[in-house]
Amino acid sequence: MKLWSGRFSKETDKKTNDFNSSISFDKRLYRQDIEGSIAHAGMLGKCSIISEEEANQIQKALSEILREIEEGKLAIDQTAEDIHTFIEGELTKRLGDAGKRLHTARSRNDQVALDTRLYLLSEIDGLIGLIKGFISTLCQKAESHLDTVMPGYTHLQRAQPITFAHYLMAYCEMLLRDIDRLYDAKKRAAVSPLGSGALAGTTYPIDREFTAKSLGLPAVAQNSLDGVSDRDFAIETASALSILMMHLSRFSEEIILFASWEFKFIELDDAFATGSSIMPQKKNPDIAELVRGKTGRVYGDLIALLTMMKGLPLAYNKDMQEDKEALFDAIDTAKACLEAITPMAATMKVLPKNMLRAAAEGFLNATDCADYLVKKGLPFRDAYKIVGGMVAYCIEKGKTFETLTLEEYRTFSPLFGEDVFEAVSLINCVTSRRTVGGPAPERVKEHIEKVKAKLRERNDTHD
Repeated sequence: MKLWSGRFSKETDKKTNDFNSSISFDKRLYRQDIEGSIAHAGMLGKCSIISEEEANQIQKALSEILREIEEGKLAIDQTAEDIHTFIEGELTKRLGDAGKRLHTARSRNDQVALDTRLYLLSEIDGLIGLIKGFISTLCQKAESHLDTVMPGYTHLQRAQPITFAHYLMAYCEMLLRDIDRLYDAKKRAAVSPLGSGALAGTTYPIDREFTAKSLGLPAVAQNSLDGVSDRDFAIETASALSILMMHLSRFSEEIILFASWEFKFIELDDAFATGSSIMPQKKNPDIAELVRGKTGRVYGDLIALLTMMKGLPLAYNKDMQEDKEALFDAIDTAKACLEAITPMAATMKVLPKNMLRAAAEGFLNATDCADYLVKKGLPFRDAYKIVGGMVAYCIEKGKTFETLTLEEYRTFSPLFGEDVFEAVSLINCVTSRRTVGGPAPERVKEHIEKVKAKLRERNDTHD
């Protein structure tokens, strides 16, 4: 029976019922719905809105329902309108009138808002844990490649020498910001809407703070209209996940490039690549490609939530039922991508010789060569022009700065001395960049330790 059937004299059309039903996706909220109802029943008993005995009976029966669902002894009825109807109906079967009293001073509007918030809070914790795991993996990989020189790129053109460790730690910074955004979203999700009722609160003498405290929520919604119609917390989470997915997609794109024969900087482990049905030589980076592709899916979830909410008058509207599938999908997709990309990164084989060769052939030490002349007293623009001519000469002769003779150097400028070879050494080009944030191994090692400390700090502060 529908919770709202008293007003109606006809049964709902089956197709309409199926269209209206949300049990197929909101059934995953069963734990949060029961936890919220247990807290609500406790408050009703404390405030003498129902008897303490009835409150205790309700709480005990709800705990049994939760246990039976999780043990597989109680199947969720897929014909129920939603998870809230199913659980209340099951409770009433067991307790009769006492079960019917649970919904006193509560609407499905504030009930579903609470359930979604509680679900989001539990899922954010899991997501943050997965991001931390990915960061730890990148840090471990970086520690092994502090001296692995590779090209740094702008416009996808070889630009200046960096190390593979420096490259990996750039993504750690992005991921740390993703964690911060999720913590922010969690803070704004941790608000109890219970007591907002359908939209205008309730005449019962409830204790909203007691219910919130029972659920571990530090605050209650301060406006009942906003309490039932706010979905900012869902949008904010989807936004944070979209930015996270953008970072995972950028990393995936580079892994795809670096694993190609054209780059051959890395080789993916066989467990995280696939072959071709017709070309036996192929080793395809499917995991990275899927992460890149699924990014658009999470973007779509965010746009769905924003579009759903953009024209809704206060307070609750049925449109808002559409929040769950988009939110659930964004969370599920981000989790699946993190679970796939972390072991892929952990097991990939780095090919340092290929990275170094690409750095040498790309004249990545050209800026350092110009800086050498500047330190000898030449204006930078003059030095820039001279080194540009040297690059053209090397390309014509099939040489690099490292293979030029001192006599060849001096045909371009008499300022070049024996020490130029030390100045244009790729290893020295990297190690001399010792400013904070630079690629010098000592600086990257310090950065790794700082990131590890931040992870520990976040554990102590938030978890």
